[in-house]
Amino acid sequence: MADHVPQGLDATAFSVLQEAVPPFIPAGAHAMTIVVEYPPGSPGTPPHRHSGPAFGYVLEGEMVFELEGEPERVVRAGEVFWEPGGDVIHYQDGNHRDDAPVRFTVTMLCAPDQPMLVLVDEEELARRRDRRAPRPS
Repeated sequence: MADHVPQGLDATAFSVLQEAVPPFIPAGAHAMTIVVEYPPGSPGTPPHRHSGPAFGYVLEGEMVFELEGEPERVVRAGEVFWEPGGDVIHYQDGNHRDDAPVRFTVTMLCAPDQPMLVLVDEEELARRRDRRAPRPS
């Protein structure tokens, strides 16, 4: 991290949580930061995609996170996640726990004149089912 901190600033005051090279940033993109809160047991947002990359941090609880082509995983409080956006389906962002809420923040780079989130219909999910990683259950 020290090489990322301008001279004269205390490098020990900063912690790198994640570094990622997104595949693209839409020309003319705007940034949006949101906080998402789901109650215990919530399945979260149905399968969807974002027009640009998204970077997140779990503030409390545990989230089930699944992107197209990757196995689902649990992201816990204090951990980070990111997704490239574009044509990648985000299958899960629900609460992993039945006894506690989950709260996370996400900063998204949205393409101009595009919604931040677009739901994926059942027909497209069926067409792309071969791109989804095997499910544990």
